[in-house]
Amino acid sequence: MLVTMKDVLLDAEKRQIAVGSFNAPNFQTLHAILRAAEALSEPVILMHAQVHEEMGLCTMEEITPVLLRAAEKAKVPVCVHLDHGTDLDYVKRGLRLGFTSVMYDGSALTPEENTKNTLIAVEEAKKTGASVEAEIGSMGAREGGVQDDESIYTDPELARTFVKDTGIDALACAFGTVHGFYLREPKLDMPRLSRIRELTGIPLVMHGGSGVSHADYREVIRRGVRKINYYTYMSRAGAAAISGKEYKQFQDALFDAENAMMEDVKTAMSVFTGK
Repeated sequence: MLVTMKDVLLDAEKRQIAVGSFNAPNFQTLHAILRAAEALSEPVILMHAQVHEEMGLCTMEEITPVLLRAAEKAKVPVCVHLDHGTDLDYVKRGLRLGFTSVMYDGSALTPEENTKNTLIAVEEAKKTGASVEAEIGSMGAREGGVQDDESIYTDPELARTFVKDTGIDALACAFGTVHGFYLREPKLDMPRLSRIRELTGIPLVMHGGSGVSHADYREVIRRGVRKINYYTYMSRAGAAAISGKEYKQFQDALFDAENAMMEDVKTAMSVFTGK
């Protein structure tokens, strides 16, 4: 069942859980995610990120119809989300293609420029009924280790102003997570997270969710995180399942990788939902 991000976050808020949000740049990841969600009877968010095109994985025009069709046929609520759209034209194209949720990422801009562009994204999303996530602060590079620089963390007061001025549905904030693999154990700024939630009053989004301890997942959810982006360790599970093996047929490797990713997603979703 195809739904918006706002729909699944309302449910998450009522249940005091987080919804798992997973990149699905190909059929194997898509199948793994939906199999896990349906096995647990939990809503899920399927993501396409602008960077997928830069990596040569797929174009938005290629993958979006596949994600939308899969969501419509799913036995659980599924949001199809455009992640980290860093330019407005790309976000607008995504809305025209049918994404039920978009993230405009202006975190590299000044707060004023970020606010201005996010407002445009919000107005465009209203035309199709889509939800909007935006980011203030920075999670650092897509690949790399933990960032310790205080300046990249989200300022709670700036977050309050940003949310008030833009009217977004969810806020991605930086409190110690990064994208990609962690080089050492992340140090999450829990008081900062609580303060951001207190001042903004909207669902918070945790990017760089892979590699975080189960205890930290439970704690950030308690403090207001309602959407957790997760991909790196799911992808690693698929790679590990076929590493060093010899296959007579290519599809056999794909099946093994898919099954391993499905189990990894199930584990993550079970933690996010308290199952």
